[in-house]
Amino acid sequence: MSTHPFLGLAPLSAARFASIEDRVARLLRTTQDVVIMQGEALLPLEGAIRATAGPGTTALNVVTGPYGQTFGDWLRDCGAAVIDLAVPFHTAVTAGQIREAFAAHPEIDFVSLVHAEAATGNTNPVAEIGEAVRAHGALFYLDAVASIGAEPVLPDAWGVDLCVIGAQKAMGGPAGVSAVSVSERAWARMAANPRAPRRSYLSLLDWKQRWLDGGRAALPHAPAQLEMLALEACVERIEAVGLETLTARHAAAAAATRAGALALGGGLEPYVHDAAQAAPVATTLRAPSGVVASELAARALAVDPALPLAAGGGSLAKEMIRVNHYGPDATRGAVRASLTALGTALAEQGLPVDVQGALRAADHGWR
Repeated sequence: MSTHPFLGLAPLSAARFASIEDRVARLLRTTQDVVIMQGEALLPLEGAIRATAGPGTTALNVVTGPYGQTFGDWLRDCGAAVIDLAVPFHTAVTAGQIREAFAAHPEIDFVSLVHAEAATGNTNPVAEIGEAVRAHGALFYLDAVASIGAEPVLPDAWGVDLCVIGAQKAMGGPAGVSAVSVSERAWARMAANPRAPRRSYLSLLDWKQRWLDGGRAALPHAPAQLEMLALEACVERIEAVGLETLTARHAAAAAATRAGALALGGGLEPYVHDAAQAAPVATTLRAPSGVVASELAARALAVDPALPLAAGGGSLAKEMIRVNHYGPDATRGAVRASLTALGTALAEQGLPVDVQGALRAADHGWR
């Protein structure tokens, strides 16, 4: 009986698992504990909130997209008092708005924020926000799943207590494992929280007690071996290329896509108004008046189903198109092909477009 190369592998040792965690910590430039959790990033995102929030928590939940809305739901489910700071999805939150919320509600002791919202295409100024949160003394929870690899993510420098990342977007890695960096303050908050999950797949405290406190000598359960090996290979590739090179490539893809879309015409325009607030991981575009975005995306994908194009999720499907130029699609070729397909789809709707002008603008915008 033949054996597939993915089967029959030697078990992943605790030492190798720990070495992968160390490499992820170096990627984040953090001295905090890093735990690689055996599931997609929703696992540590939910686990970290349930570990640190409870009836005595007053949370400032920043909503710049759908994930912020989800975090607010989890916080309320934990019994926390939640103050939502919602801004239009075509913009970003500011440190000034965070300070105003602290002034109005000095009892806030927890802040949840998404760094880059791939779903809406905005990115938030975490360094400035982190300074405000640190001055106030609140615990800072950050979703950096979409931003890691596309722009700097620096939990130590920014005062982030819980920083969750996933490898499946800009890092170009697997979706089945994820990681969270945890500060000493966050561990202390968990230990003091009687509602923190224990003996649970959601439990960060289980990882601390059974893995970290034991010197990472014995894994608490069988790891997701293939996903861990894929994560290791992903980090090795980033180390070889250079994180700065990778983030520069994503910034170039975003600048080229935005420039090309503006030059394309046909009524297509950037969804995020200010280029400085647009995320490098993906560019969102507003469909022309009278055109349904999901139908336009389907027409564009008919040109090439492999293109990194998608309509917005939920209610945004009518108005938004996403160019997901992340990971292996953070290339000049992917940007040019996406613009060409969108131009073809718009022309089929009878709208005037300039595909060649868009390609020239994208090439000029790639920097």
